[in-house]
Amino acid sequence: MKIFPVHNEEDYERALEIVEELMDAEPGTEEFDMLEVWTTLIESYETRHHKIDLPDPIEAIKFRMEQEGLKQKDLAQILGGSRSRASELLNRKRRLTVDMIRKLHTHLKIPFENLLGEYRTV
Repeated sequence: MKIFPVHNEEDYERALEIVEELMDAEPGTEEFDMLEVWTTLIESYETRHHKIDLPDPIEAIKFRMEQEGLKQKDLAQILGGSRSRASELLNRKRRLTVDMIRKLHTHLKIPFENLLGEYRTV
């Protein structure tokens, strides 16, 4: 199998097909090594051409809460405030403070870059 650079969408699609064929490769085999090479090429292309925007901070909080099975009262406890404060935050009536960002990062493991983004309030 000839390796080629992934310069455009056509190359990208061909590379994805090759990876699909190699998905069942066993570690330590030549096929597995090829799988690693192709996934590296694909990841490089995706990083340059298929950027995914970060969610706004409120959506990131809601997503993590859903993942962890947390309720509004749990968020209030994490933030050290009342349920109404958590509600205002989730309903975009209150902005995140630096202290809230630190607590959310520490307790919910939400990356700072997700919490520092711009978002609209009502």
